[in-house]
Amino acid sequence: MKRLFLLAAAVVACCTFAAAQQYKVLYNFAGPPTDGQNAIGPLILDNAGNLYGETLGGGSGANGGGTVFEVSPGSNGAWTETVLYNFCSNYVNQVCLDGTGSEGGLNLDPQGNLYGTTEFGGTNNSGLLFELSPPSAPGESWTYSVLHNFCSDFVNNQCLDGAYPYDQPIFDSVGNLYGTAGGGNGQGAGGVVWELTPGEGQWNETILYNFCTLGQGNDCPDGDDLFYGVTFDRFGNLFGTTERGGTGGLGGGVLFELSPSSGGWTETVLFKFRASTGFPVGGVVLDPLGDIYGTSWGPQNNDGSVFRWSPRGGASEFQFDGADGADPGGSLLLDLRRHELLGVTGLGGEYGSGNVFELTPPAHETVIYSFCSQPNCADGGDPGGGVIEDAVGNLYGATRTGGASGMNGYGVVYEIAR
Repeated sequence: MKRLFLLAAAVVACCTFAAAQQYKVLYNFAGPPTDGQNAIGPLILDNAGNLYGETLGGGSGANGGGTVFEVSPGSNGAWTETVLYNFCSNYVNQVCLDGTGSEGGLNLDPQGNLYGTTEFGGTNNSGLLFELSPPSAPGESWTYSVLHNFCSDFVNNQCLDGAYPYDQPIFDSVGNLYGTAGGGNGQGAGGVVWELTPGEGQWNETILYNFCTLGQGNDCPDGDDLFYGVTFDRFGNLFGTTERGGTGGLGGGVLFELSPSSGGWTETVLFKFRASTGFPVGGVVLDPLGDIYGTSWGPQNNDGSVFRWSPRGGASEFQFDGADGADPGGSLLLDLRRHELLGVTGLGGEYGSGNVFELTPPAHETVIYSFCSQPNCADGGDPGGGVIEDAVGNLYGATRTGGASGMNGYGVVYEIAR
């Protein structure tokens, strides 16, 4: 069964392939010690057209701890990369006090400051939230600050303030940051949703919800193993997924909503995934009608799927079959102007190295680009983090591998002009 759901579910038997000439490599990563490798999180775009992202490895820090980078367009059409920060530059007693393992994606405030998380490192070696501030004069270095070290509240072998954050932090309308992490006071440290609020000289953390605080033992009806980030709707509610929990001890995770009130935040489980058919593997996006979209993977269909949950009609899904992609992940992009949902698969496709796909109503998939279509994967392979879009509809993303160094290269930043 292969179903799409943007405007009612219908059966689709095949997909189409877009012309490959629209694809362009903007930058080839060079790897350590001067550059990063394996860009994995989503990119972000500023108002001047500069792209920002993270690499999981490479750079000049200890053990190739990764980088934060900027890729900027020039007047001659060429793009130039600048490494803004090398993680694990502060390496003491075999711990990266400034963090390492940054792969969830960045966020940008109106002043041009960048925010992100690292899964490891920090004073407690359990990850951190950081800020990178632009220089006051061109050519000077960006300023790196640690805003919060996770697992700073360690009681009875539990990181009550969270541990090992993975995904992209998000802002509310007044500048507070929100995200997810493991840890918490639930059974088996099922994870937390956190809020960090700027104060006098520091950021103050509030835990909004501890997962796996309901049920007994491995039975976590409110969800377990919170791994990906959260998304706001226009009413200020937060939505996300867990990889486990839900129905019984072998649940495949939940789709949840957190709603604010005067007494705190309340969780509502919107949908319970079955482990026998699949579990969610990323964050979610919402359309104006309140429909929620995400990606999943599971034993019934190892190629993965895109799911939709509607408050008016339950859940449905579009299943990949390998030939049109496999292992979807990263962020989905909902383009309301074109009535399409866009994303990436890390595997499958025409050359087995993933693709960029588009889903449009009533039930049609278009493979926009198949990676490794150029000799020796000069165009990159294994895309991560999804795609982003500029004001005219061009798409941008990054790959973990391939590029000028060949199939086992360090990855690329790419553009798909539309």
